[in-house]
Amino acid sequence: MNNNGRNITFQSLLILIFTVLFFSVTFNSPANYSPAVRFTKTLTSSPAAADTIRPFNPDSLPRARPPSVDTSYRNIRADTARYLTMRLRYGRSADTPDYQISKDTMEAEFTYKASDSIRIDIRKHQVRLYSKAEIQSKDAHMTADHILLDQDKHLVTASPSKDSTGNVIGLPKLVQADNTMVSDTIKYDTKTQKGITQHTYTVSGQMYVHAEKMKKITPEEYFGYRGVFTTCGLDTPHFAFRTNKMKIVKDKFAITGPVHPEFEGVPLPVYIPFGFFPLTTGRHSGLLPPEFTSSDQAGLGLTGLGYYKVISDYFDVILKTDLYTYGGYAFYFTPTYKVRYKYSGQVNFTYQYTKLLSSAGADAFQATKTFSFNWSHSMDTKARPGTNFSANVNVASTKFAASQLNNPTAAYNNQLSSSITYSHTFDGKYNLTMSANHNQDNETRLINVSLPNLSFTVPTLYPFQSKTPVGTPKWYEKFGVGISTTIAGSSSFYDSLFTLKRAIDTFQWGAQNTIPISLALPIKGPVQVTPGVSLSERVYSQRMYRHYDPAFNKVDTDAIQKGLFQEENMSYSISLASAIFGTFQGFGRNSTLMGIRHVIRPTVSFSYTPNFAGKDWYTIRTPYDSGDLSKNTPTRRVSYYDGTTYGPFSEGTFGGLSFGLDNHFEIKTRSKTDTSSAGIKKTTIIDGLGITGSYNYLADSFKLSNFTLYLRSTLFKNINITAGATVDPYQHNSFGTDVDKYAWEGKGFSVGRITSGNIAISTNFKSAPLDQKLEDQKNAAQGSDQIPMTMEEQQAQLNYIRQNPAQFADFNIPWSLNLSFALNFTNALQSNYTYKTTITSSINWSGDFNLTPKWKIGLNGYYDVKNGDMQSLTASISRDLHCWQMSINVTPVGYSHFFSFTISPKAGILQDLKINRTKYFYNE
Repeated sequence: MNNNGRNITFQSLLILIFTVLFFSVTFNSPANYSPAVRFTKTLTSSPAAADTIRPFNPDSLPRARPPSVDTSYRNIRADTARYLTMRLRYGRSADTPDYQISKDTMEAEFTYKASDSIRIDIRKHQVRLYSKAEIQSKDAHMTADHILLDQDKHLVTASPSKDSTGNVIGLPKLVQADNTMVSDTIKYDTKTQKGITQHTYTVSGQMYVHAEKMKKITPEEYFGYRGVFTTCGLDTPHFAFRTNKMKIVKDKFAITGPVHPEFEGVPLPVYIPFGFFPLTTGRHSGLLPPEFTSSDQAGLGLTGLGYYKVISDYFDVILKTDLYTYGGYAFYFTPTYKVRYKYSGQVNFTYQYTKLLSSAGADAFQATKTFSFNWSHSMDTKARPGTNFSANVNVASTKFAASQLNNPTAAYNNQLSSSITYSHTFDGKYNLTMSANHNQDNETRLINVSLPNLSFTVPTLYPFQSKTPVGTPKWYEKFGVGISTTIAGSSSFYDSLFTLKRAIDTFQWGAQNTIPISLALPIKGPVQVTPGVSLSERVYSQRMYRHYDPAFNKVDTDAIQKGLFQEENMSYSISLASAIFGTFQGFGRNSTLMGIRHVIRPTVSFSYTPNFAGKDWYTIRTPYDSGDLSKNTPTRRVSYYDGTTYGPFSEGTFGGLSFGLDNHFEIKTRSKTDTSSAGIKKTTIIDGLGITGSYNYLADSFKLSNFTLYLRSTLFKNINITAGATVDPYQHNSFGTDVDKYAWEGKGFSVGRITSGNIAISTNFKSAPLDQKLEDQKNAAQGSDQIPMTMEEQQAQLNYIRQNPAQFADFNIPWSLNLSFALNFTNALQSNYTYKTTITSSINWSGDFNLTPKWKIGLNGYYDVKNGDMQSLTASISRDLHCWQMSINVTPVGYSHFFSFTISPKAGILQDLKINRTKYFYNE
């Protein structure tokens, strides 16, 4: 019988048997180092839970070699120069979703580490961490010198220790939900998220809280026993409020039982039945506490008494009032609205009834009723691209500023202006603008209102330009045509004579159309040539007829004719512009001045304008001193359209040139110590120095126009200079009228007389900050996510700073000085056709310096140079009391005299807890 199968030898059978035995023995055995810590049922299970425990899947845990384990505890030693981090995972594993959870398993994963050692007691289910211990679970992070983790009780206990010198180290700290607690001892239940602490220190907003015992109910709620509230960040605070019972709801409020204040650890004999401290970081409604003031002329008063109401997330209202014992009062209504990324605004209405003791006259009191209305509105440019709406309304009685007793600088603000503007761009090209404007002079009490104002503008169109430009454009492709149309109405009246009928009678309107035509020729060499044509038309709603009355030596208005009237104007021009550069470097090899660079920009324009408006001009006599008709009385050319919305076109034919010359100077210097390229600096000495004017070849007389001079410069980076002047090149007679004779003709040489001019010089100096890092942080905070303030808010804040400079003292800057000088001169024609010269000159200064690191003295004032009179002077003294600040402000010179003394905490939540004494009186 043949055996076709394979023969099995004894050697093959023996190998097979050993292979089966090897796999059967080693199949469930770990490798050299076990990938997981496996607790047997004997060590980890209680009898009640014996049937509910399954071992972990080894593949779901990280592979790490465990330390040796005996039957009582596991001891892990780590080198002191490094941390040993261990992870124990309690709960359901993602890789083994079918096992059951032990009843003593913790709710979440714990990550812990220590720098010295970690002891694990398996029988008691406890883990002890020594030296720089840390535990992380969910959103809670705890650090201490010693931490005990009890798995059965779900309890974490943290405590400090002492070093060899007896100093306490490793105070327990718990950080959870953006809240930090530092205590002597912390016990924390990981399951209920509750805990109790001994001698706890925590911070909620700007409030520092110390408590002998504190119980944590939720991540936001705490109960305290024998606690102390303060805004002072020192271990031993300068002041505090002490209470036996307290409750804190984080970022909302803190409420206490009976409380009494203490200063420097000394309790005051003042007890309050309960304490309520708002900790809300956002807006919330509430009362606005008043300040006590006194005035010799208004009596005793309470200012700022009111209520702040939050109506919605986008709208709130402030209601305030000022009350005085002599019967005066003021009412303030200020709603504010803001929708982020869309628009924001504020309305401020004030009504004042000022009642002051009168120093003269039969009446004992002088009473004045005034009002003020401000509205500011701004629209985010991204809300509706191409559309914008803004408002800046500032309307008030002409005596309103002078009636503000507690603002010594308000009386010097004699000019008010308003504007409301809406604009829309069509197809990205055509622009429509509608606006209303207002301005008033509180000194003359004249009010001008301009509305409605409409403007439609078409940008320059190039009809011959190719739709798909290729290569260099042809010269005729630069031919452009534009259009601009405006319509405006206006009315003027005095506030004391205002009536609706008078406003309607003085209302007038006008329109203007302008069509500019230009052609930018290609540049040939250094000169750019631009010819152009401009067509203009003006429409008027009235004509005015005047004549000279010799009986009364004045000009009277015969009549104002209402209707529809029209004037045209046309001009042709060609302009040439260029730039000339020059450098001088011959200062020697050892000179720090390397060179001077001079840039000259000349412009010349030839133009021709026909006398289209000459028919609307005529000659009248004007008033003179003696009234003697036999003498040569002065005359003046006037137009039927003087005083209209757009005014008349100039009379006469112009055919000549207009010229301008601008100069720019800068220097290059080298450092004596730094020989690299970084030591070379370029400094601008004069930004602009120039002259402009024109010469009319076709005029019968007065061919040369007035010269306009200007200067702009910034010296040494902090001295700003601007100046300008208008020079009349003709001689004038005894009436102040020009005669057709140049000023340099005759005996004495003169370039002419200055008819108007101005110069302004300003500079500021300040020392380097004592702490540059603190200064950088302050600058970064000012520029980070700041909500823009309206002009009214900025002005109100500036007025408050001027009135109370001591409250804004910066002790980090040892000294600072701001200086400014302004001079204005004008020789203008008055309404009675006589010339009047007006000169104003003033010096403004403000500065402060640290008398000591905690004392600062400041001074600011306004001096009228022309009249030699001090118009305003304010002195301030500040004292930094760490968590408090004392300020004294005195205004002994000015329209109103002012004195204030304030001691207040720096923290915003205690801004109403202050001692204030204010007194002022008003100069009639």
